[in-house]
Amino acid sequence: MKIAVVGTGAIGGYLGGWLAAAGYPVSYLARGANLEALKRHGLRVIGEDGTEVQARGQAAERPEDLGPQDVVLLTVKAHQVAAVAPGLSALCHQDTTIVTMQNGIPWWYFHRHGGPLDGRQLHSVDPDGTITRLIDSSRIVGSVVYPAAVLEGPGVVRVVEGRRFSLGEPDGTESPRALAIGEALGRAGFKAPVVRDIRSEIWIKLLGNVSMNPISALTHTTLRELLSFPLTRDLCVRMMEEAETVATRLGITFRIGIDKRIAGAEKVGDHKTSMLQDVEMGKPLELEALLGSVVELARLTETLTPAIDAAYACSSLLARTLTANHATLAISRS
Repeated sequence: MKIAVVGTGAIGGYLGGWLAAAGYPVSYLARGANLEALKRHGLRVIGEDGTEVQARGQAAERPEDLGPQDVVLLTVKAHQVAAVAPGLSALCHQDTTIVTMQNGIPWWYFHRHGGPLDGRQLHSVDPDGTITRLIDSSRIVGSVVYPAAVLEGPGVVRVVEGRRFSLGEPDGTESPRALAIGEALGRAGFKAPVVRDIRSEIWIKLLGNVSMNPISALTHTTLRELLSFPLTRDLCVRMMEEAETVATRLGITFRIGIDKRIAGAEKVGDHKTSMLQDVEMGKPLELEALLGSVVELARLTETLTPAIDAAYACSSLLARTLTANHATLAISRS
């Protein structure tokens, strides 16, 4: 099974490094200093327990330099998918599977959904339909990423917590391709169950992302700090409740409650959410997939989401201000 990682950041590097260490031929799509490090020194992944994995593989900036693959792990952030979509065809042969690993509501959410919303386009995450046109929906296997990791430097990934990557077909079947990918990830040391309702898994993860990510980015606090302060903890709970109502009206059944979702986040400890990390580095924020999509679905289901709307408005202005000024924003701790 030939595997390409598109977007070799923290999660992509974690996956690629462990898969390569397990003997799978892995190639990497990257750019800048990260690409140069992968070419010169390979990939270094530091596990939770301090165990290190060194992995090498072909690394390139252009997909056509890697050639067709059996599996493409699409690990760029949601707002970066449109930019890489034109090149994905160069990585595909007739039976190539593309595993989508973005946070939030994916552009393909209503693909093979069934019912009156089947095939509906989500304008928040795919405004002009570019992604839908360029990525063959029949290739997609969805994935929900639970681990936390950071890119410590070019070619160096440190795992903070977690090994679980849920997989699922949009139509809810246990396909041979999904099972084969799950088996490969399992051999590499990950927990990769194939679930029959990937959308429910998406919403479980999203309950945390839609609330904790923007609030942490606005307050510059870690998960522990955010959830130990009663006012922001309560705000996160209210945002989760609003998102849960939207999901329920779309037919989603939750296998765990909000209390367990918060308890899981608390276990991560003093970890900065990906959105806070992006604010501090001056990178674009994952606003539409994490918040804008929920606002769109709330309007579609005629659900009131005042707390989510407020967080979306404030974080959107923050993102625009940082972009307009080519700025970063971080608290200097003395």
